[in-house]
Amino acid sequence: MDTASAQDPGQLTFRDAAATDVPVLVRLIESAYRGDSSRAGWTTEADILQGQRTDPDGVRHVVEAPGSRMLVVERDGALVACCQLEHRGDAAYFGMFAVRPELQGAGLGKVIIAEAERTVREGWGVAEMHMTVISVREELIAWYERRGYRRTGELSPFPYGDERFGIPQRDDLAFELLIKNLA
Repeated sequence: MDTASAQDPGQLTFRDAAATDVPVLVRLIESAYRGDSSRAGWTTEADILQGQRTDPDGVRHVVEAPGSRMLVVERDGALVACCQLEHRGDAAYFGMFAVRPELQGAGLGKVIIAEAERTVREGWGVAEMHMTVISVREELIAWYERRGYRRTGELSPFPYGDERFGIPQRDDLAFELLIKNLA
């Protein structure tokens, strides 16, 4: 699917990631959430988590696992965003959503999440999209609520002590389940 961004005349293309995309996808995800580069956008987690956001093994698993896909978004041939889609029965899981920090706030996220929802609704016939967001990320949760997601209040613990998910800078982190009806 090609979609023109309102902010840029370049065309967006969507495709499934290949194993050869893993290194650049890891760099993209890290740049959107961790370190000083992430501060160029608004999705940074740099103040609540240090260390890594993901690693090559985690991304490779998403790319290669059955019932899972990593949607790659390119503009004029350059990778600008990605998201994980995983088929979980009557629902799909949305994760690893990353947009290049310098392109955040220009409307790309809205286009990408709409395409991800269309993809799982049409491809897997699912009725809901699920995601988990760190519960203290109020601005991010509000953005998803404006896209039709609702907070469930269902929390799962943050994996403290597992540095594959980052080094927490706070002791009150948890993941909250957000759900959107796609019917």
